[in-house]
Amino acid sequence: MTVVGGESRLLIDGELRPAAGGGTFETVNPATEEVLGVVADGGPDDLEACLAGARRAFDETTWSTDVAFRVRCLRQLQAAFSAHAEEIRALTVAEVGSPLSLTYSAQLDDPVASLGWVADLAEGYEWERDLGEAAPLGIPSHRWVRREATGVVAAVTPWNVPHQINLAKLGPALAAGNTLILKPAPDTPWCATVLGRLVAEETDIPAGVVNILASSDHGIGSALVADRRVDQVSFTGSTATGRKVMESAAATLKRVFLELGGKSAFVVLDDADLRGACATAAFTVCTHAGQGCAITTRLLVPRRLLDEATASTAKVLSKLPAADPTDPGTICGPVISARQRDRVEGYLRLAVEEGGTFVTGGGRPEGLDRGFFVEPTLIGGLTNEARVAREEIFGPVLVIIPHDGDDDAVALANDSPYGLSGSVWSADPARARAVANRIRTGTIGINGGLWYSPDIPFGGYKQSGVGREMGVAGFEEYLETKSLAEPA
Repeated sequence: MTVVGGESRLLIDGELRPAAGGGTFETVNPATEEVLGVVADGGPDDLEACLAGARRAFDETTWSTDVAFRVRCLRQLQAAFSAHAEEIRALTVAEVGSPLSLTYSAQLDDPVASLGWVADLAEGYEWERDLGEAAPLGIPSHRWVRREATGVVAAVTPWNVPHQINLAKLGPALAAGNTLILKPAPDTPWCATVLGRLVAEETDIPAGVVNILASSDHGIGSALVADRRVDQVSFTGSTATGRKVMESAAATLKRVFLELGGKSAFVVLDDADLRGACATAAFTVCTHAGQGCAITTRLLVPRRLLDEATASTAKVLSKLPAADPTDPGTICGPVISARQRDRVEGYLRLAVEEGGTFVTGGGRPEGLDRGFFVEPTLIGGLTNEARVAREEIFGPVLVIIPHDGDDDAVALANDSPYGLSGSVWSADPARARAVANRIRTGTIGINGGLWYSPDIPFGGYKQSGVGREMGVAGFEEYLETKSLAEPA
């Protein structure tokens, strides 16, 4: 696969340009540890220009009121992505370390398709709703409700599925009439700056509506979130950082969307197809090296079937090794960085300290001396109280835990600070649905059903976040509600 160079420039107020201070930082291939290239390192002056441009574009242009124009621009952006799909696919595999196969779904093609879905939604959306006449306080009045854009949106995104998350924020925010400043993770800046180039060169999106601010300085993201000119923050990342975002936004009472961490449970009931369920659990935790907030990383199985489930899961994991992400057959590529590999390996050491055992995996794969690879790992011998079973690891690590029936399985699934996703397996669909309905989580699959789609709201309960992304609910996150009345 030929790797096409990314975009080194920032998109600021309609102009592709270097950082004001002239600085750059490197982006690295996590599978080879090779430097792919550089990107402009945005600083305070660049942030100021983004904020001024976004504010002006919202306050002084017709962007927020011209639905037909916004729809046309979004379709132009979708067409631009499609025209450059193979270049961007290669870039994504190289910069993200994503297995090639995943770029045909959530890592690229699905997010691009979602731009068309949200354009269609905006085109047919009921922007005003007539409530008819009433006489509050004896005054005959005609009332209606109007939906309007929130204003300037600060979108702060992570590195694991950058196109998915960048476009899940940008698409609905723009369709709703907002302007946007996107601050991507410094691990995957090209996935965002290439987006900026497409916006600037292949769409009619006006200057200031979209701004792409790559920076190696996490303080730039903090300053963006705190700025009084920002009306709304849309953040995806860790729960710890999400708390800081909420605290910062509180000073000006900004609207906040937070999609945060997860430690989701894969619940297998005693009548389920055990081998099929365990194979699915193993495959899921290997996908993109387990770097997904909604990935199920706790496997809850009936106690009497624990040994069989453990052996079955380990057998499948051993057949899904960490490998070259450019190989079409690879499911588990590298983790994003040496720092992230160190984090995962720290949890593996902790698992042993807590009394766990590695049924399979537990280290670095043989024969891969370059790249940030971790073996797919199954950990047994721990309870749900172990830190490894409660904290988000973001690596190909699965903890298997026994349960004592449906009620206990539900209690264990819910015994978590998180509530983002999950899975339930049973031979009886009604039983599986009953269990799924009792699990406090924002998304859940039953017997292998997949909820991921642009029309499905995604978000979490508890410390997994606030609000929803995607679907009509995700689009409406970016809208204000105005109630109006005039004499009848």
